[in-house]
Amino acid sequence: MSGVFELSPEQRAFRDMVRRFLEANSGESAVREQMASERGFDPVVWTELAKQLGLQGIVVPEEYGGQGFGPVELALVMEEMGRGLFCAPYLSSAVLAVNALLLADDEEAKGALLPGIASGEIRVTLAASESDASWDAGSVETAAREAAGAWRITGAKHFVLDGHTADVLLVTARTAAGVSLFRVAGDAPGVSREAVPTLDPTRKLARIALRDAPASRVGVDGAGGEILAGVRDRAVVALAAEQVGGAQRCLDMAVDHAKQRFQFGRPIGSFQAIKHKCADMLLEVECARSAAFYASWSAADARDDLPATAALAKATCSDAFLFAAAENIQIHGGIGFTWEHPAHLYYRRAKSTDLLFGDSTHQRERLAHDLGI
Repeated sequence: MSGVFELSPEQRAFRDMVRRFLEANSGESAVREQMASERGFDPVVWTELAKQLGLQGIVVPEEYGGQGFGPVELALVMEEMGRGLFCAPYLSSAVLAVNALLLADDEEAKGALLPGIASGEIRVTLAASESDASWDAGSVETAAREAAGAWRITGAKHFVLDGHTADVLLVTARTAAGVSLFRVAGDAPGVSREAVPTLDPTRKLARIALRDAPASRVGVDGAGGEILAGVRDRAVVALAAEQVGGAQRCLDMAVDHAKQRFQFGRPIGSFQAIKHKCADMLLEVECARSAAFYASWSAADARDDLPATAALAKATCSDAFLFAAAENIQIHGGIGFTWEHPAHLYYRRAKSTDLLFGDSTHQRERLAHDLGI
């Protein structure tokens, strides 16, 4: 990295490569096709994403078949995916699951799962939240018991990203030692999964019920709370970058429309009210980008302020994306409210990502708590 808030030439070239791939494979027609499917993604594109770019393994260490990059490069990928509303289990598998495995530091689990994730051959998700949608380990009621050297899990997980199609589930459950992390096969006996209706059809969620399901513990017994907190911070940083990409696309759409739409013989972009809207959108997007990439650099350097910078980035980027998506609809006028126009898809994504891992109000409360305010 050549300087603060500045990407290196290599990082820019990498971002441009990702953008070209997504422009070819995540256009509006592809997004609409995949969001309407039960699976929610194109397996062929998912495989090509791994073979051509290796993006599923971007933060997987090289010894496990990954690229060994860090949070900054991941943020570049997430921003481009947010820009194109890419429909795939990327956040669940390449971000949540990978970080959970790395933080658990269980050599057997890492060796069994990380190479398959990096190659795109298996998809893994993290089943952490329950009926209250909280990512706080104190809210975990799912129980794990050990008998005859084998673990069994009983409970229910809600709002699980891509949980209905994942090959492997990483499940948080409570043991006598505290909250722990477990590996459960998606098709294991006692596991039932169902996709649930969502506000944002481009991102699939599932409810998972476990009834005495066989499991293998991942990491130290009772260390699940610490793992979950670390995963949440890293996932929030990645999601903030995705929100920046979506907000930037809304700004671009609004500006393009303002240049092309004529009223009273002149483009509507020449009217002061529209100029002010676009200027306000630009300010929000640039502030969000700064917050998101500062948080990604904090994560890359493993700084102690990561929880605070992650919460700040998520709050800032959530607000910016929601604002940009709403203003984009207003600038487009009546057409922006129709199902046929993509503006509403970005607004739905903006709202769903605001709620994911805690909305902007929750993030500010978390920030205040961490700062002792």
